[in-house]
Amino acid sequence: MTGPSLHSPDTGTIERLARDALEHLPEAFQPYLGDIVIRVQDYADPEQLASVGLNDPRRLVGLYRGHPVSKQSVWASGDLPPTIFVFRQPLLARWRHTGASLEEVVTHLMTHEVGHHFGLSDAEMHSLEDE
Repeated sequence: MTGPSLHSPDTGTIERLARDALEHLPEAFQPYLGDIVIRVQDYADPEQLASVGLNDPRRLVGLYRGHPVSKQSVWASGDLPPTIFVFRQPLLARWRHTGASLEEVVTHLMTHEVGHHFGLSDAEMHSLEDE
């Protein structure tokens, strides 16, 4: 799927692209990705926005919720599984703005959120991207 079209991709399409992006990450990461839940919703809710210091739902494209791999424990029963939230409308706006393919935009987002799963901060990921 390249370039924006008249019809916005639905939640199912975004979820499929997100799962494909996870499956195409390097093999070394795969054992740590199996329990990640992907949730697609149109916009972040107020609690999700507050957790990252935002108040405009159009500004948040994705969010990782969970303990980083290094902090997970078999003793943490009752914890929710690690979850990557993908916010469809801001993602589609970014897609239209960048001119990149939807697959590229979703893959970039998922790679970023998986970085949080491995304990990297936003600053560390931006530094790695800049290299």
